[in-house]
Amino acid sequence: MLIARLIADAATRETRLDAMADALKGGGTVLAGAAMLPDGEVLELRFAEGDPVAVLAALDRFFAPADMLVSEQEILVPQVFVSDMDSTMIGQECIDELADYAGIKPQIAAITERAMQGELDFVEALYERVALLEGLDESVVDVCLNERITATPGARTLVATLGALGTRTVLVTGGFHHFADPVARMLGFQRVVGNRLDVVNGQLTGKLLGSITDSAVKAAVLREEAGEGLVSLATGDGANDIPMIEAATYGFAYRAKPKARAAANGRVDTGDLTSVLRLLGVPRAQWREA
Repeated sequence: MLIARLIADAATRETRLDAMADALKGGGTVLAGAAMLPDGEVLELRFAEGDPVAVLAALDRFFAPADMLVSEQEILVPQVFVSDMDSTMIGQECIDELADYAGIKPQIAAITERAMQGELDFVEALYERVALLEGLDESVVDVCLNERITATPGARTLVATLGALGTRTVLVTGGFHHFADPVARMLGFQRVVGNRLDVVNGQLTGKLLGSITDSAVKAAVLREEAGEGLVSLATGDGANDIPMIEAATYGFAYRAKPKARAAANGRVDTGDLTSVLRLLGVPRAQWREA
């Protein structure tokens, strides 16, 4: 059984669904049934057999932009939720905003964008950007947090709701504990994994302490938390999130870069992060606020 769920414009949904079903049938993927979930917002499609990659491609072709999830098993509330932070749980890239206080945001933001697109080695790009922050006063971090850092729409509801349903929640970031720890407290994450800025005499040294949280570490955290057989959810937006997204039962790309989006079986392109709850089938009556 292959299951697809979709949030798309209702006005033309039936016409586009018929066209998609015909296109898939030609490739051997037959639509067995279609029905709205009880919330009246999510269309669920069931296929007796088929290729999930082909179904995702067809959803893109006939419905994009839309929010979607494709699963090869019944869709359940995840037991583990692991998420990226920057541009996923919060609307900013912390290092870019911090760089603005040093007067070098354009320089650092350009490197960040290329790293997130998968055009640069993440670790090398991280070291390069952190080095440019040498001499910045540590107190600027708190100023940046208070003035610049905001939760992504729907992030509080997503984390709080999953937590209330018994899901283990973990924030894992290629960014810094200086930001991630307060963000985790704000949103309600139970565990934080990230990088540590080196600080001496109240100033950033331009170096990092300890090992680096990169794409491999993100995936390792997902596998560690999920163990053997737990249903897992991951959300991210950049190339360094791809291994984590691919390792999860439901890997969601949120407003993501093309490479990350292509790797995901769940995609949020138009809605906020509560689309994840809708696609998982969590009723609104169970939604919670942080």
